[in-house]
Order: sequence, then C-alpha cells, then structure tokens
Amino acid sequence: MNKESIYRLVAVSKEFEGPSETVRVLRKVDLSIDRGESLAILGASGSGKTTLLHILGTLDPVTSGVVYLNGVELRTLGNAQRAELRNREIGFVFQFHHLLPEFSTLENVAMPAFIAGIGRTEGIKMAKEALDMVGLVDRFEHKVTTLSGGERQRAAIARAILLRPKVLLADEPTGNLDSENGTRIGELLVSLNNELGMTFVVATHNPELAGMMQRRVELRSGELYAH
Repeated sequence: MNKESIYRLVAVSKEFEGPSETVRVLRKVDLSIDRGESLAILGASGSGKTTLLHILGTLDPVTSGVVYLNGVELRTLGNAQRAELRNREIGFVFQFHHLLPEFSTLENVAMPAFIAGIGRTEGIKMAKEALDMVGLVDRFEHKVTTLSGGERQRAAIARAILLRPKVLLADEPTGNLDSENGTRIGELLVSLNNELGMTFVVATHNPELAGMMQRRVELRSGELYAH
C-alpha cells in the first residue's frame, strides 16, 4: 500500500453552541490516513464519529485545527470549490441510503454523473458498470422502492463510487441491516477497496465491520485513540 497520506488532521477540534453551553464534540484530534487505506472509526453514539466524517467530507468546518486533503488545506477553499471536491473526489454512503424513490436504480446511481455535467448516455453507461461491480446487474430498471434493504445499500455504494472518487466515506453503512446483509456489505467494501484502490473511511459501532478494515481507531468523548 502506498504510504503517502491522503488526509492529515492536526489538532482538530469541533464545538457546537448549545442553548446554555458550548458542546465539545472533537478534542484536538491528530490523524493521518494513507492513500488506499481502509480505516474504521469506532465509537459509541455521541462519540463524534459522524462529526469527524463530516469534517473529512468537507460538510462541516472545524472550530480549530487544520485538515489537509491531498496536501490542500480545506479551510482555504471556497464553497464552490468544496462542492466540486465533494462531487468529484469524495463518495458518501450513509446509514440511510438517500435514494430518490421516483427514479429507477440506474438513474439514482447515475445522478453524480449528471450533476458533474456528464452526458446522459455516458452517465448511464458508468452507472451500469458501477451496479455490475456491486452485484446489481439485474436491478437496473427496478424502482428503488422494490429493492431490499441490502440491495438499496449496494445501490448507494454504486452511486458513491460512480465517479471513481479518491475517498469513500461511509457512516454506519450496516446500521439498518441484519447481520447477514451487514456482513455482505462489509465484504463488498473490502472488495472494492482492493479493486479500486480508493481510500475507505468507515464510521461504525459494528465490531465485525470494523474488523474487516485494515486499521481501526476509536473516539471516546471526542478524543481519538489507536485501537
């Protein structure tokens, strides 16, 4: 594995202003993530996993500290630059798949291509290839409402890898699945990490899923510990 870091976080803290007090979610987190690595971020609910993932995905700014992605300090980017970065360089998979029920599975997966200005014919071709990679070759034209929970999450993963981003961020990707489907999703993520070489960061409280990743860290009350 290439040991060059794709992410570097230095003394990253995140606070939210509550009605009566300031809530500290992350406390001076230092973290480097290697290019092509698969990393699990473990922690109980409220430990700061999702917040850290949102910071990695440029969805939330830090309160203090510095985040570098590919050597670029994220806080130096404007809103439009961050939006373009998210669309082209970062794929997201959430606990809730956020597929659009009015569209077919194929159209849902092709959405990032359409947003990026890629023509419909090419976007559909790319979506078919991504769905093939996640084992949904026979579900192209199905409405997403007819898919099982595991199939919907596979479609969400296909959408996330469509543009071959450098990073895939997954927030509790097995949280709404039974044990069998959760294992299948974990195995799929490992397979895609090996096949595509993109960096995978998975926030989870599932020890089985975490055990499939190359490295594990744990958040406890906003502080990061090696696992």
